[in-house]
Amino acid sequence: MRDKKNIFSALLDHLNTGGSGIKGAISGFVIALLLVLFGLLRTLFILIITIIGYYIGVRYFSDEKSIKELLDRIFPPGRFR
Repeated sequence: MRDKKNIFSALLDHLNTGGSGIKGAISGFVIALLLVLFGLLRTLFILIITIIGYYIGVRYFSDEKSIKELLDRIFPPGRFR
C-alpha cells in the first residue's frame, strides 16, 4: 500500500514540476479517449458541462459569501430561511 502512495506522490510531483507540456499531453489524451469512447456530440456535451461546473466552482464556491448571495438570488431570503 505504501508503494502505491509513493508512486502516486512521485507522479503528482513530476506532473506539477513537469510544465505545461505534460499537462497538455494528458489533456489531449483524455479528450481523444472521450472522442473514441463517446463520439463527437457526447464529448462536446461532457466538455461543456465540465466547463460550466468549473466556472460555477470558481465563481460561487470560492468563499461562503458568494454561496449565500447565489442562494439569495435563487431563493428569496425571507421565505425559505
